[in-house]
Amino acid sequence: MLPAPDAEEARRLLQDELAKSAYVEAQPNIVERILGDLLRSIVDLLDGMRGLGAGPGTLVLAVGAALVVVVAVLLVRPRLNARGRRPEAGVFDDGVRRSAAFHRSRASALATDGDWNGAVAEVLRAVIRSAEERVVIEEQPGRTATEAALQLGGAFPSLSSDITWLADRFNETHYGSGAATGEDYRRASSLDGRLTAERPSAAGTATTPAAPR
Repeated sequence: MLPAPDAEEARRLLQDELAKSAYVEAQPNIVERILGDLLRSIVDLLDGMRGLGAGPGTLVLAVGAALVVVVAVLLVRPRLNARGRRPEAGVFDDGVRRSAAFHRSRASALATDGDWNGAVAEVLRAVIRSAEERVVIEEQPGRTATEAALQLGGAFPSLSSDITWLADRFNETHYGSGAATGEDYRRASSLDGRLTAERPSAAGTATTPAAPR
């Protein structure tokens, strides 16, 4: 177990955490404002204790301050990360129409280079383009990953959960701060193969309306 920080160390940890740009730039909600006020109050308290000896009371406050830092990070950081995420846009964002085979080849090349984010994105593009080429879904400029998952899930209900996973993974790694792995790429490629071999449901062919935005 790591030794508990003393009052000076706890004060420094609090000040360093509050000084991070994510806290300064983010517009806090009421919970975050309360947490921020609490953290700053503890900093002021520890500042007032700097001249005191490291007695039992000081140790208790220092440990308590460290726990508050942990709680604050756990509660606030996810919201800050979500705010840094770009809005979801179309999966094919360069306006150039390429074949499913092209996107599969591109995915393989990126995977060879260890670019798992790019490889997963290209697999999703291959899945969508393949469904368009098979006239399972209609071509739809600006279609998002979420829309594609809804449409493809209707055409392939037995694989809908995996399709949703792939769309979510695309959004997390392409628009958010997520990082794909080799396992993600292999799972995505396996899904592409299963979709290619699967016959679509009669209720989910190209007549399926686009998902609402």
